[in-house]
Amino acid sequence: MPGRFIVFEGIDASGKSTQAKRVAAQCGGLFTFEPGDTVLGAELRRWLLDASTPMTPRTEALLMLADRSHHLATVIEPALAEGRHVICDRFTASTLAYQGFGRGLDVSLLERASALAVGETAPDLTILIDIDIETANERRARNNEDRFESADADFHERLRQGYLALAARSPETWCVIDGRGTLDEVAAAIDERIAPLL
Repeated sequence: MPGRFIVFEGIDASGKSTQAKRVAAQCGGLFTFEPGDTVLGAELRRWLLDASTPMTPRTEALLMLADRSHHLATVIEPALAEGRHVICDRFTASTLAYQGFGRGLDVSLLERASALAVGETAPDLTILIDIDIETANERRARNNEDRFESADADFHERLRQGYLALAARSPETWCVIDGRGTLDEVAAAIDERIAPLL
């Protein structure tokens, strides 16, 4: 059986990381994340998240794509080639949402740049755990040192709407899960959707 590639997306505090780790443990797959799950990526992540370092949206996008290209070549593709399932916390859709819808870069241009970074590799399924901004703010303390977490509510609302637009465009490979339920309710909805794949 070939390894399946499943990606979890969502705004901060949506619960995607918790659910991605749970699914990976449940299916014996590899859990990984972006940005930063390689030695090179960890250094890129440090620069990307540091709000004290000025950075244009274009630079931000290019660093994300550099991390993704390296992550794919050194972690994701080797695991898939071995027949392992790969459960990833963020992938290409994050760049389209954050740097495209959030920062205002041209989404079609980002899609072309992303194609250069990842080639033909695409998730078998992208699970978007959707929560409203108010719920997200209740769940997390704002970190003013983090470039993304310190952004205003309008930025995070653009992210959310961008994610929903991406999901609506590709319903055959996206699944939107209401993230406002309990951990068990969200897990049950996810497991029902991924059961045919795994």
